[in-house]
Amino acid sequence: MLQFLLFCFYAFVGSFGYCFLANIRPRKHMLFFASLGSGLCWAVYLLFNFLQNDILQAFLATTALTIYAEIMARIFKSPATVYLVISLIPLVPGGGIYHTMEHCINGDMMAFLQEGSHTFGVAGALALGILVVTSVMRLFAAAKALRGHHPQKI
Repeated sequence: MLQFLLFCFYAFVGSFGYCFLANIRPRKHMLFFASLGSGLCWAVYLLFNFLQNDILQAFLATTALTIYAEIMARIFKSPATVYLVISLIPLVPGGGIYHTMEHCINGDMMAFLQEGSHTFGVAGALALGILVVTSVMRLFAAAKALRGHHPQKI
């Protein structure tokens, strides 16, 4: 349990440091909550470790993270992408990209294709998780707008 909390804390601290590189202003505690999303994201990723499928884990963590980002955007009246981009940092398959290019440069095409397809799968899971949640949120917003619209009778 302590190791689980430490991993989440490391994700938080890493994203907090990245906030300074991305020039996130500390307005309305945005810096803190953007970094907190990365801890939440990593916690969801680790909670689904029993699936033994990191592509599915990345999808579920990104889905939870995007919901968190949309909620924070509504609460603090700021763009959801601020929370989303910072909080996705722990899930980005940087090591996979590095190893894919390493295999390509070394001429090991089988390892290149295997590592590359896996990295592409993780990146696709991140994109799909964001797409699903933002699409559902837009549908809810459109339904809410239509519900509030009362056409006048002629």
